[in-house]
Amino acid sequence: MNEMTKPQAASAEPAPRAAAGLLDRIFGLTERGTSVGREVMAGATTFAAMAYIIAVNPAIMSNAGMDRGDLVSATALAAIFGSMMMGLWANLPLAVAPAMGSNVIFTYVIVKQMGMPWQGALAMVAFTGVLFLILSLSKLREKVAKDVPEALKIGIQAAVGTLIVFIALRGAGFVVQNPSTYIAMGSLRSPPVLLTLFGLLLTPVLVARRVPAALMLSIAVLTLIGFFVPGGNGKMVTSVPSAIMSWPRWPSSTFMALDFGYLFSHFVVALPLLFYFLCAEFFSTLGTLIGVTGAANLRKPDGSIPNATAAFATDATASIVGPLLGTSVVTAYIESITGVQAGGRTGLTSLTVAGLFFLALFFWPIFVIIPPQATAPALVLVGVLMMQGLARIDMTDLGNAVPIVLTLLVTVLTNNLINGMALGTLSYIALEVTVGRRSQIPAMVWGLGAVFIAYAIVIAQIF
Repeated sequence: MNEMTKPQAASAEPAPRAAAGLLDRIFGLTERGTSVGREVMAGATTFAAMAYIIAVNPAIMSNAGMDRGDLVSATALAAIFGSMMMGLWANLPLAVAPAMGSNVIFTYVIVKQMGMPWQGALAMVAFTGVLFLILSLSKLREKVAKDVPEALKIGIQAAVGTLIVFIALRGAGFVVQNPSTYIAMGSLRSPPVLLTLFGLLLTPVLVARRVPAALMLSIAVLTLIGFFVPGGNGKMVTSVPSAIMSWPRWPSSTFMALDFGYLFSHFVVALPLLFYFLCAEFFSTLGTLIGVTGAANLRKPDGSIPNATAAFATDATASIVGPLLGTSVVTAYIESITGVQAGGRTGLTSLTVAGLFFLALFFWPIFVIIPPQATAPALVLVGVLMMQGLARIDMTDLGNAVPIVLTLLVTVLTNNLINGMALGTLSYIALEVTVGRRSQIPAMVWGLGAVFIAYAIVIAQIF
């Protein structure tokens, strides 16, 4: 009997090796100096760093009137699709999921301020994805990257980061209305405010100490504490979930709910926002590609990014599929660098992230009960990270400083990104003309200035 079991055991051994050999051929593991085990660990690391989006994205977009449970599913499914596509097509260790910043603009600018139904807003995002796909597959990509001034790009990104911070603190009750000063800090006698304050101190400490999955950990800790903190409605801040696990639910209320008719009937009003989404998606992906491939030493000898066209097209395609499922812009995540630092070098890292998002679908009852006091500190950290580009700008040059500051401050003080973008762009044009650099203003910027003027005229007639 013992003599028979030995050959059987030996014949069973090549299966794992064969599987590893197949993955090696598909992803080029040996060529990039990595292994299956290292790629899986890297994917788990990346997922831990970005898993907060499963809680944060539904918490934000549900304010647009969308079902929060369906948004959890849509968020995870969009991440699964985008990460799988990035891994299989571009073969890069980049995870993809619904973008922070764009979900805030979708909810609070397009739906709540402009009054566009979320179905029309989803159609706008999908239309932008189509434009981005065309851009990604053509030579126009390089032209756009070259023509949009750095000051405007950074100003818009910093403004969105600041807006995220403000909206997060307001949603948690940490910032409230005040008849004398317009806004003020919430009462420190309020338990939810104290919980948010604790989170604002805890979360940056966890991030600064490089604690694995710091943002998700802070959300989990604050959510658990919320079970014992009384809220203002006579209930606890965190409600008890209906279950811990459940079969994944299909996002039936948001799937294929796009309203293109509304978009095209209000196209002039939507035009500046289309420009924002296009630029935000393009430059976010570009910056992430540069950062992640540089950290992984994957760039070619000439400095170019491997499979860049496939990576850009993946982002664009995911931003078409995302709205079909019911979520906003989908993009590559800079948190992918954490996986690269753990050894990730190929698309197998991205496939691992997709697999973990699939598992997360079974825990959707937990994600829908996470309170705003738990997500606000994580959003504040995201907003801070979006402002880091300011360090690259010479703020002693008024041609840079004024457009950036106007974009940032006007966006936050008026609670309107379009106002900030408009004044930032027009001030950039005015200053460049004044100092004799008129010829250096790209045609795209002139066109954008004209769009904002037309937009202001249209809005003035409507409101």
